[in-house]
Amino acid sequence: MKNKYIPDDTIRRLPVYLRNLLNLKKQEKKIASSKEICFSLNILPDQFRKDISYFGTFGKRGVGYDVDKLIYTLEKIIGIDKKVKVILVGVGRLGSALIRYKGFSALNIEISYAFDNDPKKIGKIIEGIEVKDIEKMEEILKEEKILVGIICVPANKAQKVAEYMVKSGIKGVLNFAPTTLNLPKKIFVSYVDMASELGSLIFKLNNL
Repeated sequence: MKNKYIPDDTIRRLPVYLRNLLNLKKQEKKIASSKEICFSLNILPDQFRKDISYFGTFGKRGVGYDVDKLIYTLEKIIGIDKKVKVILVGVGRLGSALIRYKGFSALNIEISYAFDNDPKKIGKIIEGIEVKDIEKMEEILKEEKILVGIICVPANKAQKVAEYMVKSGIKGVLNFAPTTLNLPKKIFVSYVDMASELGSLIFKLNNL
């Protein structure tokens, strides 16, 4: 897999497929067609079949996919067959909401530590997680092998926070701050720009 080209869009869709498969499992579905797996996703079954073909041959034509086996396979492919610990920096309204978000646990992802530099927030307990002083991040991450960090700070602080994350051992960053980060090429960065997405949606509505 490491030497095989897989489109970024395909990689982004894998957790979405997994989420629907987990819902099908809750409904006690044992076998599911590609159409059922893609239901409500606005993704064509052909696209689903093409996406998973990058990783091997699954399912039987005319029969469908074994839900449990495909869940297991996708968890292995994504890398969440074991619990993945994540840190979060910036415990404002957004950061606090992400800590409380229950959807991460379905994908075996856990926000294990939260950091801030505001004395009023340090020591606060959110969903059982104590907000720690950001100055302790490097010390904590030397003991904990956590590779993923979430940034929920204002744009003018995001670069400095990201650099400190990298210095502390973080290899992948999910950035909610509305700014582009300048980090080494070996660091993987994903962006969530909600204002941009909402603006794009409004534009489309006004240009129907």
